[in-house]
Amino acid sequence: MGCCHYYEFTESGDDVFSVDASAIKFGPGSLREVGDDADALGIRRAALFTDAVVGSLEPVRTVIDSLRAAGIDFEVYDRVRVEPTDESFRRASQFATEGRFDGYISVGGGSVMDTCKAANLYATWPADFIAYVNAPIGEARPIPGPVKPHIACPTTSGTGSECTGIAVFDLLAMRAKTGIAARELRPTRAVIDPTCSYSLPPNVVAASGFDVLSHALESYTALPYTMRARPERPRLRPMSQGANPYSDMGCREALRLAGLYLERAVADAGDHEARDGMMFAAMLAGIAFGSSGVHLPHGMSYSVAGMVREFRPVGYPQDEPICPHGMSVIVNAPAAFRFTASASPDRHLDAARLLGVDVRGLTGGDSGEVLAGKLTALMKATGMPNGVGGVGYGEADIPGLVTGAYLQQRLLKNSPRPVDEDSLGIVYRNAMSYW
Repeated sequence: MGCCHYYEFTESGDDVFSVDASAIKFGPGSLREVGDDADALGIRRAALFTDAVVGSLEPVRTVIDSLRAAGIDFEVYDRVRVEPTDESFRRASQFATEGRFDGYISVGGGSVMDTCKAANLYATWPADFIAYVNAPIGEARPIPGPVKPHIACPTTSGTGSECTGIAVFDLLAMRAKTGIAARELRPTRAVIDPTCSYSLPPNVVAASGFDVLSHALESYTALPYTMRARPERPRLRPMSQGANPYSDMGCREALRLAGLYLERAVADAGDHEARDGMMFAAMLAGIAFGSSGVHLPHGMSYSVAGMVREFRPVGYPQDEPICPHGMSVIVNAPAAFRFTASASPDRHLDAARLLGVDVRGLTGGDSGEVLAGKLTALMKATGMPNGVGGVGYGEADIPGLVTGAYLQQRLLKNSPRPVDEDSLGIVYRNAMSYW
């Protein structure tokens, strides 16, 4: 791309990027149209995935009424686990296999959509569970063909899972997060009704909002696609291909919207402009990172979430310890972006500007501190934990955190600055507290 020096071609690097995206419907009341969408996709018997809490709320009732009006046969699966595990994925896959569905609908947050993706996959293309899981933990086996149609309906403004081919879970035996990533898992259609976010508690809005912000920041600062090795065959080009001109567009607008609306959306459930804006930002960031991929903060988050011991945040189920995904990401982010800033200082400074920082008179050399300072201020303003230590970790936990994070090579290889185990330890140490 001669128009942007960030994408200078190299002799061995790739010179092509690809764009894959879900069909998207956005707007208040759009959930009332899901039945017609299912009918248009040829779905006659649907599996409706949700969780126990969302299943009792208006969004699911709206979708059920719409399916009935369209004459669609369906069964509800409401046993999705918040922060899924390999065990919960297996249970959902068994339900999908036994139900012989010809289409899937998910209504809920990222956990619901990811569980639905996995169930669809294993019911359509049965295999040992580890077969499709990302390497080096799993075999990363290619999916043999298309899965059944999936209509994804997010109820939180965060994960962007409705626009990606990624399904994340906790592998219990390793106490670490990993996932399945493939273009085939991308939902056929995303139906995004921003009114779903109006009843969310502040801490959920904050955690999911920081997931949006981190998706956009990491995608915008990721290794350029031209620095990734050219694939041996076009079909082997990775889904997370690095920053590219297409992903940049979504990142910039998602960052601008997060800078405008994140604090407002957390502070006031009645500020519908802010909550609508964060829902739109989540969609844009999902499209962006579905093309470019994320890097260090997300890679570090997997062990933060997977090793959690006693942390039980307000607004989430209290029956067991949990570190919600967006929270497990943002507690690493200021330290991570201080580390990566030297690899692409102009990008990091521009990201701070998009978030609302006055960068006049600053240079790329200031970018790491400026961006980290903005993130820290947003964390304090929205009640996020004070770094990795704020969710219960200490110096003695760093080796275990490093081990879990270093397994996330799909993400770490997307970092603009090379990451090894020693540097992970330094970043975790610097992420223990910020104020």
